[in-house]
Amino acid sequence: MKAYIAENKQRFLDELFDFLRIPSISADSNHKGDMLTAAQFVETKLQEAGMDKTEICPTDGHPIVFAEKFIDASLPTILVYGHYDVQPADPINLWDSPPFEPVIKKTALHPEGAIFARGACDDKGQIYMHIKAIEAMVAKNELNCNVKIMFEGEEEIGSENLATFVKANKEKLKADIILISDTAIIANDIPSVETGLRGLAYMEVEVTGPNKDLHSGVYGGAVDNPINVLTKMIASLHDENGKITVEGFYDKVIELSLEERAALEAAPFNLGEYKKDLDIAEVNGEKGYTTRERAAIRPTLDVNGIWGGYTGEGSKTVLASKAFAKISMRLVPNQDWNEISDLFTSHFLKIAPKTVKVKVSKHHGGQPYVTPTDSIGYQAAFKAMEEGYGKTPVPTRGGGSIPIVALFEKELGLKSILLGFGLDSDSIHSPNEHYGVFNFLKGIETIPLFYKYFKELSNA
Repeated sequence: MKAYIAENKQRFLDELFDFLRIPSISADSNHKGDMLTAAQFVETKLQEAGMDKTEICPTDGHPIVFAEKFIDASLPTILVYGHYDVQPADPINLWDSPPFEPVIKKTALHPEGAIFARGACDDKGQIYMHIKAIEAMVAKNELNCNVKIMFEGEEEIGSENLATFVKANKEKLKADIILISDTAIIANDIPSVETGLRGLAYMEVEVTGPNKDLHSGVYGGAVDNPINVLTKMIASLHDENGKITVEGFYDKVIELSLEERAALEAAPFNLGEYKKDLDIAEVNGEKGYTTRERAAIRPTLDVNGIWGGYTGEGSKTVLASKAFAKISMRLVPNQDWNEISDLFTSHFLKIAPKTVKVKVSKHHGGQPYVTPTDSIGYQAAFKAMEEGYGKTPVPTRGGGSIPIVALFEKELGLKSILLGFGLDSDSIHSPNEHYGVFNFLKGIETIPLFYKYFKELSNA
């Protein structure tokens, strides 16, 4: 397997570069054609990898790519999930190289080189590992499980149409486990397997004051400015201890035991390096919890964007008629994203002064998820990482969200295994997103080991 990967390394990278050049931005309707192009690219590469059946499944939004290779009914079936859509590249001016013109550059954490491009790590580079791993297993006659592929084009915007697809295709998606590479490891020399993800509730708020923009000299001081009001409302969403003030927000949060918190803290972590990497003088967050706990086992509320009034070059002295913000909340087990969205809506409307009108819109979200560490799937992932890296992996809890994972368990009755190979420092969702060449190739090498151990443990 290693020899096959080494022989085909340059081709694998060239193909990934072609994939990364497609601006498959699901949030932007101007890229609808690019979304289809990306789906077609994926289908073609799955065919070339040796999948027996492939199809592009239309939805009310962007298409889903489905493929399968059936070997024997006595063998377990692995359903691989991932997404070919990417986040918008804005702000473009903060990229050191064009986001859809991939290049390899060396970094401190990737001395062998990292691939810089939007989607390099999240999630094109990681789903392409699976395609190439299947190709290698087929070529070497080492594919020992049945495999199904489901790659969607809407993960970055909430997977609304994938949920519909899953509910309507339960027999088509029948499998024994779901394998996902859309997460990270601790470091290239510290392998890890994630045991859970936070959920997500994503909102947009609109604050309206006067019926038009007003001259700030004529009306300033007499009419409430919606931007001022919005910033005050947002500031009130956290108290002096960093706790979220939305009524009922913490009611269903399960507090981890001291033993569980200690286990989380046992994983290697250097606060000084963390701050240096982010170029910050100090960390901050909910009082009573460590940095890692705040980013993994505690719920959060953050403003992801805020705008209103005049933001162009020069000056324009106006009181804006409207102000807007996008707000996301990361959730922990037992918090339901629909319930939290409703609690946020009620709270935000309640704290608005009578001088403005407020509208709250619910965009999308997903439930938190926990993977049992005593399951066959988790044990197979643990063994695969251990053999692939030559080191015992560390169980971790992820701070991000994959909204569809909880629905997979509800609708398909399947557990999901989070076998990611990125690094938290790979700038996903940010300018200069990148993915180590080492990580890409190590993923292709390690994924077949999961198949190997999942078959062995399933037959034990």
